[in-house]
Amino acid sequence: MSHHTATYSTILVLVLVTGGCASSHAATEDSAVTGNITACTDPRPQICTREYRPVCANLSDGSTKTYATGCTACSDPKVSGYRDLACE
Repeated sequence: MSHHTATYSTILVLVLVTGGCASSHAATEDSAVTGNITACTDPRPQICTREYRPVCANLSDGSTKTYATGCTACSDPKVSGYRDLACE
């Protein structure tokens, strides 16, 4: 592997890692908390970090579904908002 290829690979990895963190953080900033429900707002997150802090999401058809995080819940356009902890 040439020096330039290694440098570009390192930069690409840093951009991907930083982008994931920024998107996760943006999901929190772009959500409005009302009572116990956090509303999902646009723009929706496109990349979320891999962690597990389950939330119970409210879907547009009136049902609920457990997602790994608020970020992953809000990345689904069918989700209007979520509350902490898994659905029962």
